Amino acid sequence: MVIGRVDVIGLGPGGVDLLTAATAELIEVIRPQYLRTARHPAAVAMTNASSFDGYYEAAESFDALYRSIVADLVDSATEHGRILYAVPGSPVVAERTVQMLLEVDGLDVAIHPAMSFLDLVWAHLGIDPAEIGVSLIDAHAFSDTVPSGGGPVLISQCESRITLSGVKLSVDPEPGGQVALLQRLGLPDEEITWLDWSEIDRGPEPDHLTSLYVPDLPARAGGNLDRLASLVSELVDEDPWKAAQDHDSLKRFLIEECYEVLEALDHFDAESGDGAEELVSELGDLVYQVVFHSILGQRGGWFELNDVVLAIHRKLSTRRPVVGERSVDESVQHWERVKRVEMERESSFDGIPVELPALLRATRLIHKAEALGLDLPEEGTSAGASLFNEAAAVVRDGGDPENDLRTRLARVEAGLRQAESES
Repeated sequence: MVIGRVDVIGLGPGGVDLLTAATAELIEVIRPQYLRTARHPAAVAMTNASSFDGYYEAAESFDALYRSIVADLVDSATEHGRILYAVPGSPVVAERTVQMLLEVDGLDVAIHPAMSFLDLVWAHLGIDPAEIGVSLIDAHAFSDTVPSGGGPVLISQCESRITLSGVKLSVDPEPGGQVALLQRLGLPDEEITWLDWSEIDRGPEPDHLTSLYVPDLPARAGGNLDRLASLVSELVDEDPWKAAQDHDSLKRFLIEECYEVLEALDHFDAESGDGAEELVSELGDLVYQVVFHSILGQRGGWFELNDVVLAIHRKLSTRRPVVGERSVDESVQHWERVKRVEMERESSFDGIPVELPALLRATRLIHKAEALGLDLPEEGTSAGASLFNEAAAVVRDGGDPENDLRTRLARVEAGLRQAESES
């Protein structure tokens, strides 16, 4: 059942002279009319339209903003049967509200072609985007959607220095050469400024008609991670032993690699860098285990490597403390509270695996109690109680009982080996 119709038009990249004839005709015949924003040179052609500019100030996020706009459009289409909705540029280029409208059950959405700001970008820069493979990214989603493999990138919606600063901070390493700040293309005061990457948020004042073109964005670590995942997948196909593995059979290798990383950390000197090569190698082996499990998850149809990366990104983003002064203890307590709610745990102690070695589990329990501001229960005089009390004392002094014992065992073993060789 059709609940209503929304005709979506694009206002083009500049003034009314860039509107298509078909768009101008629709503006004349369809009522009521809505503008996503009246902050566009061609918006003057829609004198009878209502704009959603007031929503921009009140919305907590762009997602909330777009949902509010779509909800109003659906209500109006349901009431009036047919409405006109105008967006800047083209309806099919970087228009989240249009995509959301297309997902509404029972809503008839007619999208009418229009010139995009992209047409002017390619013409002014003299490039063929299909030939060189340009990626188009919204500045507000840049950190989550930037291509890990790098290459030429056009970043839209760069309306403020703060937005450009966020883009700049999301790129490591920095691009070499200059990038182009594109402003108000198609208008009399259009401007293209070539500048160094470090200056993108300190150059010309950006506005809502500003984009950034990066000819050669460097590949990120994620690109190398994708290549590693591809290689591991090929090896699983080629190697009968790897093909025979499953999540259970890989458990012991995961544990072994964790302890080898710990041993490499023991030998690593953070000031001189001695042992860095060994540590890098062992960390790589650990990453390999994560990738292997992800490949198995993908082949089972349950999850893939990208899900693993996004899961930790969401977790860290959700648990990050609010901006402001916060002590170490307050930060840890905040982390624990958020994690307990997020994981829907009855107790914060549910997250400590019972399978951990006893000393390591004791350390986790002690740290957790401290993070929650809880006093440890009084212990008796048994051997277990004595060991627990000693572990608690080490933790209170800022030490790590598990690491201390491993270090001591290494020295004891070395001494015993020496004694054995001399006997």
